[in-house]
Amino acid sequence: MRTAPPSPSRPRRSPTHPRSLSEAIISTSPEPTLWLSTDTCALGPYRADLVETYWRWEQDPALLVGYGRQSPESLEARTEGMTHQLRGENIRFTIYDLSTGTPTPAGVTALLPDHSVRTAEYVIMLAAEARGHGLGTAATRLTLDYAFHITNLRMVWLKVLTPNTAGIRAYEKAGFRTVGAMREAGYWLGDVCDEVIMDALAKDFAGPSAVRAALGDSR
Repeated sequence: MRTAPPSPSRPRRSPTHPRSLSEAIISTSPEPTLWLSTDTCALGPYRADLVETYWRWEQDPALLVGYGRQSPESLEARTEGMTHQLRGENIRFTIYDLSTGTPTPAGVTALLPDHSVRTAEYVIMLAAEARGHGLGTAATRLTLDYAFHITNLRMVWLKVLTPNTAGIRAYEKAGFRTVGAMREAGYWLGDVCDEVIMDALAKDFAGPSAVRAALGDSR
């Protein structure tokens, strides 16, 4: 995994390590800023101007089932919630699909940190048109790279409903391991199901690292 070199034809990239948390997760510029990238995927700031796009993705029935939510959310409520998200301490990124040559918003990843123990819960959301092409795995690896090498977390964990086998496989490819399950903790298509717990440790993160590459470290 590497950071693509800048060129006049690609969007401007900001420094890998922003000066403050607010600078790290808030951007309203219409020109996408890309912080970390592979050849096909990039992470950039969470953007207030994309709230309607995020809302549209979140109302997809497949996502509602996967998250265990049971009802849609109004755009008005989502817009109000966006204000709280931008002021919060959680770390959120916009996923960009680079496969067409033009950075296209394709999803969101988030780290919900517990700084007292240097861990965070991981959440990802992909647009319907972005699924099935490995983008989720690539975005997850980039988020772990950021978590371990910039935020200095030692462990990232997640929850996923047991029937979501495609999601579990993608997390495994990105470096997560199953460590347990919460029995009958969720619903899938009306049926009670278990919720799998997975984690990834900083010491187990296998390179290459886009963060290290951005700093000229080849490890």
